[in-house]
Amino acid sequence: MKLYKYPDQSEWSEIVARPARPLHDLQDEVEPIFETVRREGDDAVREFTKRFDGVEIDSIAVSEEQLARASSEVSEALKESIDVAATNIRRFHSELVEAEKVVETMPGIRCWRRSVPIQSVGLYIPGGTAPLFSSVLMLGIPAVIAGCPRTVMTTPPRADGRVHPAVLYAARVSGISEVYRIGGAQAIAALTFGTESIQKVDKIFGPGNQYVTAAKQLAAMNGTAIDMPAGPTEVAIIADKSCDARYTAADVLSQAEHGTDSHILLVSDDEDHVRAVIKEIDTQVQALPRKEIAVEALRHSSAVVVRGTHDAVALVNHYAPEHLIIANRDADELAEQVVNAGSVFVGAMSPEAAGDYATGTNHTLPTNGFARAYSGVSVDSFVKKITFQRLTASGLERIGPTVQHMALAEGLDGHARAVAIRIEDMP
Repeated sequence: MKLYKYPDQSEWSEIVARPARPLHDLQDEVEPIFETVRREGDDAVREFTKRFDGVEIDSIAVSEEQLARASSEVSEALKESIDVAATNIRRFHSELVEAEKVVETMPGIRCWRRSVPIQSVGLYIPGGTAPLFSSVLMLGIPAVIAGCPRTVMTTPPRADGRVHPAVLYAARVSGISEVYRIGGAQAIAALTFGTESIQKVDKIFGPGNQYVTAAKQLAAMNGTAIDMPAGPTEVAIIADKSCDARYTAADVLSQAEHGTDSHILLVSDDEDHVRAVIKEIDTQVQALPRKEIAVEALRHSSAVVVRGTHDAVALVNHYAPEHLIIANRDADELAEQVVNAGSVFVGAMSPEAAGDYATGTNHTLPTNGFARAYSGVSVDSFVKKITFQRLTASGLERIGPTVQHMALAEGLDGHARAVAIRIEDMP
């Protein structure tokens, strides 16, 4: 990791820069895929799957038989773990459902807002170097709780052309029955435009690499909503000597092993602790099966020594991380000062890995600084909020003069007339 000591605030943007290619460059590569899928449908999807994944597939859909068989192909221990995680996720997200509440703003005028599920949603589950069955739970369970009538999942096939059984088991646990074995930009294009096998969806969810992120941006430009820009994963860690350096090093590596484009920012006001963590990283990475991936991610990650916890929080808020671990002596106090982060892990005994899998919150979170304005996925992501109002004659009579005066002042006589014509008919 690159080590910075007491950098000036003017250097912060350079220090926290992610190792991402410009979006327009990626879109230039992804757009031809989109156009080909739009024109040629399933044939294009199969051809791109052969080209990018090295797999020839006939049927794009995963059959009900394959979904059912997955349960017998997953160990009992893993199934039990998935079930526990699903229970926690379901428990947390069920509590987020917003009850409808009627508000009488003045006598005769009642207003309310209703959460209406999005009718068709597409969940993208990355394959790449690891079967992310945890993402199935994180996306599928809130979608089902929200009441989405159609929930579709796409995920890349393995070398044998099948989907990893743990991914399919997680789909069944989540309540998803429509699954397609395609990935990459071609899957996002299929969800955007529809093909012979896949009906288009109204909104696309899920993390992915830079190409998938660029594809989701193109989907939004073509009229299909997306959850958020969610690209390569990242974590910021504020730590001091109150947290064992071994713990912090393990947290760093848990992010670094995701992919070569993962990004880590370690911040501390204790230089000795930073050096101890870096030493521990060098030791622990040797035993990591995904060592080469982690080492490459660490090359473009940073450790920063600051003058105090105030600067530490300020730097992290500037970074706006997807994940934030606060393993500091005053972690609770610092957590109150966080304004830009996707999900925060408070205290030395709160590893980010726990939230990735099973605490109950969500790991589909905004990356690349979008945590300044976006939230992570929740039940709210799968609904739209529609407002309603009902006026009685007396209610319209009360509010009528206000509406007419405002409309006439804006030069919108038709608006004023729509109220006046009704009041004129009142006894």
